[in-house]
Amino acid sequence: MGARLTWSWLNPLGEQTIDRSGPVLLQSMQNLSRFEAATGNFQVVVDLEKDANFLPDAIKGTRTLFVGAGNVDAYVDFSTLPKDAITVSPDRKTVTVRLPHAQLEKPNLDNKRSYVFAQQRGLFDRVSDFLTSSPQNQQELYLLAEKKIADAAVSSDLRNRADQNTKAMLEGMLKSLGFTTVVIKYADEP
Repeated sequence: MGARLTWSWLNPLGEQTIDRSGPVLLQSMQNLSRFEAATGNFQVVVDLEKDANFLPDAIKGTRTLFVGAGNVDAYVDFSTLPKDAITVSPDRKTVTVRLPHAQLEKPNLDNKRSYVFAQQRGLFDRVSDFLTSSPQNQQELYLLAEKKIADAAVSSDLRNRADQNTKAMLEGMLKSLGFTTVVIKYADEP
């Protein structure tokens, strides 16, 4: 028992992690004037292969399977509303609101759920990775996953859902303020 405690105390192969980071610096703050109306959670498997022109994959080439997971928020920006966007009837029972359609935020990949699932490397690539001190750059995989998720969000029903949620929120809020009729129109409607 004593030898084990001494070995753990004197362990020459043991590691200790010390965080010497400085304090976090708040660089800026911004006021938001938008309603986050919906969010979509997406997952994509990126299959990226890089081949050499005249060498077989076993000699030179890589193939990586990357699972990218993240979300895309849909929002309505109220800062772009013109002054006449909200009109109230003379009897103060009907209100009409003209809104812009929902927009999509850029994808936000979740680092805890995004990972390299499998990777195959040729002999030259393995030797090169061994000799270089920098880890393999995975930025290309993250950017490709973000692009694919953004394209999927555009083709999904996320913006329509955000428009419906914004309409329901405004109807509930304005009816609680005493309006009996709430009309929500979008900028492209007559």
